[in-house]
Amino acid sequence: AINGSGRSAANLTLDTVKQFYSSSSMIELESKFALGVHSVTVPGAARGWEDCIQKWGSGRLTFAQILEPARKLAEEGFPVSTLTALRWGQQMDCITKWYTEDEVESGQVEMSVDGKGAAPRPGQLFRNPQMAKVLQSLGEYGAKDGFYNAFPGKSIVETIQKHGGVMTTDDLNNHASSYPEPICVNYRGINVWEVPPNGQGIAGLIALEGLNSLEENGLVTSSLFEDDAPLFEDSESTHPQPSAEMLHAQIEMMRLGFGDARSYVCDPDFVKQQNLNDGNGKHSKSSIEWLLNKERISERACKMFDAKKAVIHGKPAPTSCTVSFQVIDADGNAMSFVNSNYMGFGTGLAPKGCGFTLQNRGAGFSLEPAHPNVLEPNKRPYHTIIPAMLTHADTDELFASLSNMGGFMQPQGHLQLVVNLFANGLDPQTAIDAPRFCILDGTQDGIVYLEKGFHPETIAKLHQMGHKMKP
Repeated sequence: AINGSGRSAANLTLDTVKQFYSSSSMIELESKFALGVHSVTVPGAARGWEDCIQKWGSGRLTFAQILEPARKLAEEGFPVSTLTALRWGQQMDCITKWYTEDEVESGQVEMSVDGKGAAPRPGQLFRNPQMAKVLQSLGEYGAKDGFYNAFPGKSIVETIQKHGGVMTTDDLNNHASSYPEPICVNYRGINVWEVPPNGQGIAGLIALEGLNSLEENGLVTSSLFEDDAPLFEDSESTHPQPSAEMLHAQIEMMRLGFGDARSYVCDPDFVKQQNLNDGNGKHSKSSIEWLLNKERISERACKMFDAKKAVIHGKPAPTSCTVSFQVIDADGNAMSFVNSNYMGFGTGLAPKGCGFTLQNRGAGFSLEPAHPNVLEPNKRPYHTIIPAMLTHADTDELFASLSNMGGFMQPQGHLQLVVNLFANGLDPQTAIDAPRFCILDGTQDGIVYLEKGFHPETIAKLHQMGHKMKP
């Protein structure tokens, strides 16, 4: 595994944020911080791409060759899809808010077709020559000399500091990827692998381990589908119908996973340092060993779960703008990979002459002083993006490479796909097509959103059990 996510600036503290934003409440402070200049973490993608290629690449292609198709597309342009054009237009204010009226009138707004804040229309050709130059520089000279120490890095720092941020060139140059040991849980003979915290993949693994415990203790049936379960036909497709009882179990265990993740997931380097300081050793509540301890999860799952009603309740930002891809080559090598700006255009802050906006991944920090995930200098925030792989537990052979987009939906998508594949033996396409639930805000007490395709009787049963749901 590789973790290329960026850290907070070395000079950024919780006090800096509180002094910068005048706020009457914690909710207001969190809202201002989430889309403000201080939520920009070091852009780790450039280094992460290069490190990934150097560590696992075959050597058949150079970094420049790999980036060339994207560079050419940026230079020559591409027709913007309908959904992208819609979202682009909806979020253009996120970008223009950083410009003065004079800058807008003189056509200086980045990421717009006219320089004045207009988003591309569906099908319109969008050219991004500035991004092409960034990709060319990165490919030719590498992350250090072609990005962090070159014009993109200088523009990033100048733009952030112009608006009151504290990031420096040293922050960019000191960034490094890490190569953590992947974590896994065995579910029905399949090892489900995730990147460990600061990502949220552990939430899905806790949920799967919780399901294991419920099944082993006879608290849920071993199959997701009843033998005589009806098929529910809608205008688009016919799906195998999950039982309300097993859906209930998945939702409750997902709440258990989110409860732990949102309480304890943080930068593991800071957990290690804290453990050294307080003498707790590896069993700190933010340690992977403690979070994935089978006995701990089993005790909580079996004690808290009620087969007849929703009882697991316990905070959360909007959606994400994530891109995921899965690649398997002719030799059987596989990669699961995710990039993300977080909330659409992130902060919407565009470094001059670069053709991109800066993410707001720092919004994943807590601003509560005592929280393990509290904002601190040189720290990685809670991250939603989680690539994953499945291997056969007995042979270690690859079964599948997977991930899905959508902020806090990601571990829930992993959970439901794995259960669909192995609790009921659905083929991959049917498992993907099946309707899903989503606790949209990723909290222990969040509302459950249901996709189209669930049988009305199933939904009625879940209502009777006490689940708060919306279509």
